[in-house]
Amino acid sequence: MQRIISLRLFHLLLLIGCAASGIYAQSPNASEISFTVSMPKPWTHLLEVEMRLQIPANLNVPNETDLVMPVWTPGSYLIREYERHVQDFAADAGGRALAWQKVNKNTWRVKTNGARLWRATYRVYANELTVRTNELNSEHAFWNNAALLMYPDGRINAPSTVRVNAPAGWKVATGLPAVAGQPNTFQAENFDILYDSPFEISNFKQIDFTVRGVPHRIVIDGEGNYDPNRMKADVQKIVEAEVQMFGVIPYRNYTFILHLRANTGGGIEHLNSTALGFRRFNFATERGWQSFYGLVAHEFFHLWNVKRIRPDALGPFDYTKENYTRNLWVAEGITDYYGNLMTRRAGLNSDSDYLAGLARRIKDFQNTPGRLEMSAEDASFNSWIKEYRPDENSVNSQISYYDKGEMLGLLLDLDIRRRTNNAKSLDDVMRYLYHEFYEKNRNYSPADFQKVCELMAGASLEDFFAKYVRGVEELPYNEYLSAAGLRLESGEGASSLKPYFGADLEETAGVISVKNVRAGSPAYEQGVSAKDQIIALDGARVNKELFETLISDKKPGDVVHLTLFRDDNLRTLEIKLGGRVDVPYRIVQLPSPTNQQKRIYRSWLAEK
Repeated sequence: MQRIISLRLFHLLLLIGCAASGIYAQSPNASEISFTVSMPKPWTHLLEVEMRLQIPANLNVPNETDLVMPVWTPGSYLIREYERHVQDFAADAGGRALAWQKVNKNTWRVKTNGARLWRATYRVYANELTVRTNELNSEHAFWNNAALLMYPDGRINAPSTVRVNAPAGWKVATGLPAVAGQPNTFQAENFDILYDSPFEISNFKQIDFTVRGVPHRIVIDGEGNYDPNRMKADVQKIVEAEVQMFGVIPYRNYTFILHLRANTGGGIEHLNSTALGFRRFNFATERGWQSFYGLVAHEFFHLWNVKRIRPDALGPFDYTKENYTRNLWVAEGITDYYGNLMTRRAGLNSDSDYLAGLARRIKDFQNTPGRLEMSAEDASFNSWIKEYRPDENSVNSQISYYDKGEMLGLLLDLDIRRRTNNAKSLDDVMRYLYHEFYEKNRNYSPADFQKVCELMAGASLEDFFAKYVRGVEELPYNEYLSAAGLRLESGEGASSLKPYFGADLEETAGVISVKNVRAGSPAYEQGVSAKDQIIALDGARVNKELFETLISDKKPGDVVHLTLFRDDNLRTLEIKLGGRVDVPYRIVQLPSPTNQQKRIYRSWLAEK
């Protein structure tokens, strides 16, 4: 407690001295709001924030101000309740403590009593490393400003600066521009840009490259078995391929923040940066590298699609509540489509590799019963309560707008190419949205997106959008793949059936649990429940591997006896196994493709 009191006294004296000396006198280019983020004891995981506010001379001085902490961050559509990590809030003006109270979960109301210059201080506990949260420890600091910095209510468009007091030997990386002559100080023209610019502070490694004369850097925190030369060359190829598609670089520099850890993943897009998490030793295999390429390509594509080509509700943002849109299947799903496609166009895998991966993703989607229950638009709208909170029934009741959106992007792209004899494509849709919506400061609605697709296709696509975007009808893959001279082989009509149980299992410390039960399966229809603990099959004690082996040795129609615990009660179920075709999905070429199909195939996978 003594240390905290002394620290606050020091800050008060500093503020009084600065005010007396005129350091904070308003100048034409001075920031009205400034933050200082310190980390004097990183091992405590506490980030210390000092927020100074100055009311310009031409504005009336309010008697009270609300400081608001965002409850979510753009790119991650869930209320995260960042305010729960705030502690030790205080406010003062010229050394005089100001009264304050919390008026709701994320708002601190300060009685400023007409002070034109005042400050607030608080600390934020930061011990969760994801791309949407904050972490501070003895090795590094990473934070999202939406999860750290408050804004004055009503001044979301005000400029601000952020100064970082970093431990000795640590460097600072962010997409924000630096303030000339002020070390580790950065500026944002408004809070939307401030909240769109994460920080990494550590002794990170850095890989630099340029594309069309524009500097790019990969900031790497953590160790791993990556090859820095390969990473530089291949990330540059991804950037070049995506810039080639849009034909424009809408930033002055770009920062990839990459965290390498034993168990991490994911990414979030920002205006001129991205935060990525990747498993540190996954670069040992080609499959691992391909996964990394997909992550990079997806997040980098977002700098156009989402950060600039904005769905209706996504910008300007309301940081205090959900921002609903039915367009996340476009924002995320079509970005997923291009993330995978761009690794092929960048020359980082082969046609056969890309088609094999696409076939696997189609199979995974087709094995999701929820695809017939929830539309792509509904999945988008319900993101705030469903996408990030899956349960054991999610596979039966919903889909991911990532998965369905990729499928819809594929079908739309091939349909537009066929209808226009390959003169137009989904690429043209994205470019049109960039120039006609972003450059004209417009967001697009679901109806706008459909109209632009129809403009490029030269025909109505109402049937497509009604059935597959707003509806839940099965996707006719081969009807659209044929445009590129391809066919999906999924085992339909095969004579050989394999035994089918229908529950997904997981094993922890030798205990087999039912993770979920797929609707319509034998397990679902005959009484197996999620969270059941399986003990034995036909009287034999089993682990997950033995259970699956014994099931595979059965025939469709065989009856098995399943012994399990449910709520600590032992019971036995009689399950009659079903049958299904279980063969790999493959995308193969048609035996005699036409010249148009050949042209579409070539330009689709290697657009130049």
